[in-house]
Amino acid sequence: MIARKPARLLPALLLLALVAGAVVFVYDRRTARSVQLVSPQPGMAVEAIYATGTIEPVTWAKIGAVTTGRIAEILVAEGDNVRVGQPLARLDDREARAKVAELEARAAYWREEMRRAETLASRGIRAPESAQKAKSEYEQAIAAINAARQRRADLLVTAPMDGVVLRKDGETGEVVKPENTIFWVGEPRPLRVTADVDEEDIAKVVPGQKVLIKADAFPDRALQGQVDQITPKGDPINKTFRVRVALPDDTPLLVGMTAEINIITAEKPQARLIPASALGKDQVLVEEDGRAQTRDIKVGIRGRDQIEVLDGLSDTDRVLASPPAGLKPGDRIKGK
Repeated sequence: MIARKPARLLPALLLLALVAGAVVFVYDRRTARSVQLVSPQPGMAVEAIYATGTIEPVTWAKIGAVTTGRIAEILVAEGDNVRVGQPLARLDDREARAKVAELEARAAYWREEMRRAETLASRGIRAPESAQKAKSEYEQAIAAINAARQRRADLLVTAPMDGVVLRKDGETGEVVKPENTIFWVGEPRPLRVTADVDEEDIAKVVPGQKVLIKADAFPDRALQGQVDQITPKGDPINKTFRVRVALPDDTPLLVGMTAEINIITAEKPQARLIPASALGKDQVLVEEDGRAQTRDIKVGIRGRDQIEVLDGLSDTDRVLASPPAGLKPGDRIKGK
């Protein structure tokens, strides 16, 4: 009887092992992290530099008053064609005109006094010094007149260039200062996008590169431009360089709109692509036998949303598109 006990325990132990295995399997299935798995897909690899900018004319100017004053008269309207030197607005110049008239009267008095003194001095009736004093007073009056006339001229806002009044920001009766813009004058075509690009990216930007443009006003239209100019000096405070993007004459974009731009620095058709969110320090996580495992890869073009894989992955490998926080190599995973 004693020799038969091991034979009776064997089925029980086997049953316990099967139950334990089933428990572990069920536990692993329940604790596996749900992840999105993708395989490399063929497509266009695009490397682009992102920035935001403003639409503006190539030729334009912001125009304000030279001095502080109240706008007495607006002489042009938005959309008007103007010529260089043409008056656009007049500030209140009543005091300035009165000052000029006063000084002109003073100059006239001393001019006559100078002539009379010179005549009397030549006859020996008055001392020569009186004529010299009158001449000095006359010359001071003339200098004051010229200064007063310049102050009066400064109250007239004129166009510094030929163009179109693109926008009017001042109204009659407003008090304006030299830092205030009253008019925007320029040529409505051609237009450009002026954007600030991070200094870490500017070395990749060169004139002639294609630019993809997105504007909220035209969400369904693919707009393009071309890098035209790069400012030689950057902004050390914001750590950016100004880039100007030329737009075609038929662009629907309007002056003053904001736009998102992507400067295309590299393109490659039929590249093998995976989501950019899958990459971490030239490594990705792949699914092997239901577990996450680290895989070193060689990366080519790095796009904003997708990256090119040159080596390290086969077309059948399944990559974690966006590894969840805290997931470690060896953890159980399951595809969604």
